[in-house]
Amino acid sequence: MTLPDEAHSTASSEPVAVRDFTPEMLADDPHDTRIDFERGMSYAAPATLTIVALCSAIFGWEIATGALESEDAIVEAGALVTDRLVRGEAWRLVSSMFLHGSVEHLLGNMVALYILGLACEHAFGSATMLAIYAIAGIVGGLASAAVVAMPTVGASGAIFGLMGCAVAMLARRRRELHVRDSRIGLVLAVWALWQLALGLVSPMVANMAHIGGLLAGAVLGWVIVPRLLATGHPNDQPRTSASTSSDT
Repeated sequence: MTLPDEAHSTASSEPVAVRDFTPEMLADDPHDTRIDFERGMSYAAPATLTIVALCSAIFGWEIATGALESEDAIVEAGALVTDRLVRGEAWRLVSSMFLHGSVEHLLGNMVALYILGLACEHAFGSATMLAIYAIAGIVGGLASAAVVAMPTVGASGAIFGLMGCAVAMLARRRRELHVRDSRIGLVLAVWALWQLALGLVSPMVANMAHIGGLLAGAVLGWVIVPRLLATGHPNDQPRTSASTSSDT
């Protein structure tokens, strides 16, 4: 059946409404049962914020006591020094992780710690995240002390440990955990390589602490099962189309 010329003309001249689709309107793959890694992540992770607060408070103490005024002063404050470590002052492996040499040093480390700490604390829980942080920091300190004679301070080794842990965990669990932006692992890896490259050209950066912490964290991230997989998602909801539609 053909339309009359007038009707055909009217029909053809009517504008056709085209609706724009947004990612939120598209249904998830019903066969994708991976756990949504970011879902339920808190911006107020207690262990991470505690470390940030401690490092900040200790830096204030460094300023107040003149610990930054000379090499001897920073050593007395708890900096890591190879000969002191060899003489039995193993506590410096921990104390040096909470000391920083400048405001810029502190701020850079705390921003990285906050971002990486949130991810690792969400994935593994507060206690395990603290253990990973401590182990990576100590391994990084030992690596640094093995090749650097000058006093060193900073949380960089431990922070690189968290970064290595996050990358290794996401790489190994990519079939079990869904990351909303799959490029996050690549971004972290590029950031780590950039920091290591800066360390190669700067004599003031203890690059071995970065490398030691990175490797230790990567091993731990590869072997430790995230709590999201061990006990289920905090909200106990897999990322399926059914669970997505119930989230209102």
